[in-house]
Amino acid sequence: MARDGLFFKSTGTLNEKGVPGSALIYQGIWITVLILLRTRRVSGLGEISYGNLYSDLLDTSSFGTPVLCPDDCRNFALRRKRPDADRPYKAPGYPFIPLLYIVAATATMFVLLLYQTQTAVAG
Repeated sequence: MARDGLFFKSTGTLNEKGVPGSALIYQGIWITVLILLRTRRVSGLGEISYGNLYSDLLDTSSFGTPVLCPDDCRNFALRRKRPDADRPYKAPGYPFIPLLYIVAATATMFVLLLYQTQTAVAG
């Protein structure tokens, strides 16, 4: 984005170790702001609870992660239907790692739906 002129120009440059140092500093400042911003929720029973904006953003985005699970399921189907197809990228730990991801992402989705319904549904 910086190279396209859409963000601070300094974030597009790398330091002597090949790392975008200024971009990491900006990111650290931004995440600190998100963690410090407090949220206030009132439940249906009138109970007040406090959290932080970062936690809500994490819950919202984590709930959307299982949307990618069909891609992993498709890989299982393609390997079964076309076992001789050219595969330039090999999935490490196949079939265990992709299966573990599918199970963990789906479980995360249901746990967030149960315990963080308000932010999960927004995701």
